[in-house]
Amino acid sequence: MALGLVIWSLFTNPNLDVATIGHYLFEPYIIKGVGVTLMLTVVSMVLGVALSVLLAVMRLSENRVLSGVAWLYIWFFRGTPLLVQIIFWGFLGALYPRVVIGIPFTDITFYEQVTSVLIPATVAAIIALTLNEAAYNAEIVRAGLISVDVGQSEAAAALGLSGRQAMRTIVLPQAMRVIVPPLGNQTISMLKATSLVAIVGGQELLTAVQSIYSNNFKVMPLLAVAAIWYLALVSVLSVGQHFLERRYGKAGVAPARPGLLRRLFVSEGGPA
Repeated sequence: MALGLVIWSLFTNPNLDVATIGHYLFEPYIIKGVGVTLMLTVVSMVLGVALSVLLAVMRLSENRVLSGVAWLYIWFFRGTPLLVQIIFWGFLGALYPRVVIGIPFTDITFYEQVTSVLIPATVAAIIALTLNEAAYNAEIVRAGLISVDVGQSEAAAALGLSGRQAMRTIVLPQAMRVIVPPLGNQTISMLKATSLVAIVGGQELLTAVQSIYSNNFKVMPLLAVAAIWYLALVSVLSVGQHFLERRYGKAGVAPARPGLLRRLFVSEGGPA
């Protein structure tokens, strides 16, 4: 009853202006912003997952240099706010006004470009989101790898599979049942985190909404438009996550001993 009254008060509130919401919901500029939001999510997530697999393998390496580099990377990008990282890359030109490639300590230059031209807002957003997401996903992937039953790694070694072959065909597919659920959550978080790109004018959904209400001053209706689109996109991703979880199963796996698993893809002090 109380929830119904709240909903009724919102839709009858003249300040919300339902007519304005309907007018702008499918406005071309808003749809373009939705497309940019999806692009940022997909590109940054794909690159972040690829980098996270490398970081996870490095973290499990018996080579202390590789393990230490991965740990420092994860520590830094998990320890600094994503908004700070986006602002850093978005305003990198304030630190390095021009990017110059040439021979050091000489006047020979092969390439020179203004940093803001080389790294526009969208590229800066992809870099920031990718690097940040890789740090979080690396721990998810690492947890999945060490969850694979130790007998699987021993069987792979007995069959004569190389480290890369065993990782690709045996370990990683089985680790997916542990990796997929939190990775799905990270994807949803990534989608919502793209709204932070508005601080550097990345042309995604929130930037599109802000540019419109800065002209017509209809702040609440336009924010409602953004909320509706975010809810719709998150709902679609949630359905996809549900089917992926069903695909890979939710059954638990026996805990593995990391030291033995490392031998599967670590050879002579480094990744195989």
